[in-house]
Amino acid sequence: MNSENTTHFGFTQVPLKEKVQRVTQVFDSVANRYDLMNDLMSGGMHRFWKRFAIELSGVRRGQQVLDLAGGTGDLAAKFATLVGEPGQVVLGDINATMLQVGRERLLNKGALVNYAQMNAEALPFADNSFDLISIAFGLRNVTDKEAALASMFRVLKPGGRILILEFSELKVRPLKPLYNLYSFKVLPLLGKMVTNDADSYRYLAESIRMHPNQENLLQMMQQAGFDRCDYHNLTGGIVALHRGYKL
Repeated sequence: MNSENTTHFGFTQVPLKEKVQRVTQVFDSVANRYDLMNDLMSGGMHRFWKRFAIELSGVRRGQQVLDLAGGTGDLAAKFATLVGEPGQVVLGDINATMLQVGRERLLNKGALVNYAQMNAEALPFADNSFDLISIAFGLRNVTDKEAALASMFRVLKPGGRILILEFSELKVRPLKPLYNLYSFKVLPLLGKMVTNDADSYRYLAESIRMHPNQENLLQMMQQAGFDRCDYHNLTGGIVALHRGYKL
């Protein structure tokens, strides 16, 4: 964001109040093919990235978990199995269409999950409510990331932890030209073929480049109050898993 009340939507500067609407339009457009596109875009690697996040979550039976930008519910379903009936998992998403797709998918699986439409910048929960908060591939779409991190810190219990799984900065320099070619040429073409929407996937590629890299996001987490922050690069840094604690 800048002092003129604008923020980035991909590589484009837009008024602050317009970004949420534009992001909503993106996910309204891709919701029904979201899982298929995830498999095609990542070659199935998103399943490995999410499994790694689950393994590092430390979630135990009876705990309270908030999965933000939970989309179609991949993480929420796993967390529900881990916390069992004594625990609770809330799948939260700002996008009603994505939330509905996730709800229908998890109901068909029999997963015990609660659902709520919410903005990560102002979470509608009491202080110290959750043992874990996760957000996978959603933080880069948030308008005010600092406000979102502060809101997550507030509703996290002392001793609780945050997991942020997100596209980040590729660290293998020789692969960067190929990665850029894939991001800006192949990805929109896939979007056009599968969802009839090249523009949304062009935005997604641009939003990755505008998102804070590994070290900058780590600093933002620390500034929000999180302790013992670290991150793990996955697939050469294409994705990073950040973790922090509320002491």
